[in-house]
Amino acid sequence: MSVITVFSASYCHGEEISKLLAEKLGYRFVSSEVLEMASDEFSVSKEKLMAAMTGSSSFLGKILEDRDRNVAYIRVAAAKLASEDNLVYLGYAGLLLPKEISHILRVCLVAESDYRVKRAREKEDISEDKAESIIKKDDDQRLNWTNYLYNVVPWDESLHDIILPMHTLNVNDAVALIIENAQKNIVQTTPQSKKAMGDFVLAAKVKLLMVEKKENVDVSAENGKIIITLKKYVMRLEHHKDELRKIARKVPGVEEVEFKIGPKFRMPKTYPPVDLETPKKTLLVDDEVEFVQTLSERLQSRQIKSSVAYNGEEALSVVEEDAPEVMVLDLKMPGIDGIEVLRRTKEDHPETEIIILTGHGSEREKQRALELGAFAYLEKPVDIDVLAETMKKAYAKVNLSKKSDETKD
Repeated sequence: MSVITVFSASYCHGEEISKLLAEKLGYRFVSSEVLEMASDEFSVSKEKLMAAMTGSSSFLGKILEDRDRNVAYIRVAAAKLASEDNLVYLGYAGLLLPKEISHILRVCLVAESDYRVKRAREKEDISEDKAESIIKKDDDQRLNWTNYLYNVVPWDESLHDIILPMHTLNVNDAVALIIENAQKNIVQTTPQSKKAMGDFVLAAKVKLLMVEKKENVDVSAENGKIIITLKKYVMRLEHHKDELRKIARKVPGVEEVEFKIGPKFRMPKTYPPVDLETPKKTLLVDDEVEFVQTLSERLQSRQIKSSVAYNGEEALSVVEEDAPEVMVLDLKMPGIDGIEVLRRTKEDHPETEIIILTGHGSEREKQRALELGAFAYLEKPVDIDVLAETMKKAYAKVNLSKKSDETKD
């Protein structure tokens, strides 16, 4: 008896294979049930929970707070569901289950791009360009998820036990290979693996409480003992540990709490002054996922926290919910392009300052962007210090406008 998780690239027969596996093994097939359980238990919409996994919302204002909390909800639901044996789970949440649970077989389905494009065109009756655009978005969402969890690409070998190239296999052959591996002794349920599962359920509940208290710590468990890994230095460390210990012991089953120091735990030599010049609500908009995530990290090292949108549609959705003070915007994106995002944002939220950052611009587009109200027009590759300084100048203009409005009032 075991649990099989399936993480599939789009148009790689993920649902077909998972359902056939469940049928042949007599296992229960689950997919959306994880989100349904989390939604019911924690009163959060399934759309918000899905967005937490795919990164299709940038969580502006609170940055990662909402995402961390929603992922914690999903982790609790996935832990409860995976506690059952004889299960085939298809979806993103399978990647939350730790390697220490040895009776879980982790399967990944991939295929070459040409194969996936062909399948998408046949299945959806769409053009090649449209198929490529859909697949790119799907891959970007998976990359966002695995980068958020483990800082690796979706198809990294460290995440999976089996990676099957579906452009070389038919569905029946893939199912046979998975069943062959699922029946090996090494992935059968044992008292030790059941205990590991119980530890994961316990750790997931404690992690949720920590996230709700806005404590950025890692949590694991071992035989009822909770292990809290401290990720960053805080003043009054022993007092902080006592507070974390109290939170953890609210969960039934926690017998002991132990602390470890994470690799980035450093006592600062001096405490930096509060920077009143950096924008507090910043949105980066670019369809190049790795570029914009790296950009966000580099800006954070300069005390500029930012949220991310991966296309024009997402950007406008974020602006509608909570308009940023400063936006850094690419021009060339599929669907709604940067010029249209600029136009609509300045029309509805003229107080938002927008910096164009593009690698494919022209003099004509530059003039058009400036006419529509862009604060600045920069080209890739950009010096990060130049960008940071430009963002601070844009924020200064925002603040000046706020003070002017207050004076008028």
